[in-house]
Amino acid sequence: MSNTGNPERHLPLGIETQIVTSGRDTAAQKGFVNPPVVRGSTVLYPTADDLISHRGEYTYGRSGTPTTRALQNALKALEGSQCAGVGLAPSGMAAISTALLAVLKSGDHLLVSDNIYRPTRNFCNDMLARYGVETTYFDPMIGKDINTLFRSNTKAVVVESPGSQSLEMPDVPAIAEVARAHNALVIDDNTWATPLYHRSLDYGVDISIQAATKYIGGHSDIMFGTIAANEKTWPQIAQAVRLLGVCCGPDDVFLALRGLRTLSVRLAHHHRSALEMARWLAQRPEVQRVLYPALETDPGHAIWKRDFTGASGLFSIVLQPAPDHAVHALLNTLKLFGMGYSWGGFESLAILFDCSGYRTATKWAPGGPALRLHIGLETVDDLKADLEAGFAAFNAAR
Repeated sequence: MSNTGNPERHLPLGIETQIVTSGRDTAAQKGFVNPPVVRGSTVLYPTADDLISHRGEYTYGRSGTPTTRALQNALKALEGSQCAGVGLAPSGMAAISTALLAVLKSGDHLLVSDNIYRPTRNFCNDMLARYGVETTYFDPMIGKDINTLFRSNTKAVVVESPGSQSLEMPDVPAIAEVARAHNALVIDDNTWATPLYHRSLDYGVDISIQAATKYIGGHSDIMFGTIAANEKTWPQIAQAVRLLGVCCGPDDVFLALRGLRTLSVRLAHHHRSALEMARWLAQRPEVQRVLYPALETDPGHAIWKRDFTGASGLFSIVLQPAPDHAVHALLNTLKLFGMGYSWGGFESLAILFDCSGYRTATKWAPGGPALRLHIGLETVDDLKADLEAGFAAFNAAR
């Protein structure tokens, strides 16, 4: 990296500075702040010897370009000193499936947190099962008691911290300590906090996954995934990315890099607004409880406070008992909260969810309808007014 700051400075850079400067080489970029978008498959070699030996900085478009390298370098800096490399995938789901295929084989046993992203559960129950990998689900709050679930063939543990619907906060360091004792790897879906607020590789995790579609992109305009790995597991991840032919389009790579540069200011806004909204909702008579680890009353608050430096804009609420039509009236009244199955963009979202039908290690029985909210970058008072109108419709329909 050159010409991105004071060349005489030797003190460690702050994480916000790293987000802005990492992966930038303004000399190589001819003075431009952003790297060029390289669209290419074929790389030409100057001599026959170079061609035969595959000798060159770049060998083929699928294996990387100056654009992908810039993003990988920036993400590696964000993930922290334990990160040996970052693989790029065309979606968060592709990142998860690639990581699992990289470290598992027929006959292996996998432990997965019961609050995991549902498509990850589907991949385990379908694809991995067909390839002879057995999955056992566990209570996300199990902590060190996960020790009782390990078998001689348990190769990996998958956690989501916190779960992206029910928001339970697992004790990742405790789980990682037990996994290490059994020579098993730990894979963490770290999409909710991103490495800005939780460098999970520093807490015993071997592979950290992000659906970069969410906060890294930040603008609801790309599908993207990242796989950050420590020194022990990076060779397996790099090999799987290569053998599976996993690669990303150049425009999405550029948009992910552009989104990354503003991650710190966007997440700070999401955090402030979401915490204010969560506290306000906790006082509403229509709401039984708020599920948000950053909230002082949340069961996972102590772990969040110990291991995280911030929170994102995603949380859930459990409403008072009401018929479906009342909940639909609430959602249909909202103007600023859109209804859509994603989050992490600049816009606020609301969806109805019920994970009781696919939980197997725990029981989801919250006592009322549950809504997942993503608090975007709008003015908080406007979001409150929008929900107040929704609650009025909810109460009238009840």
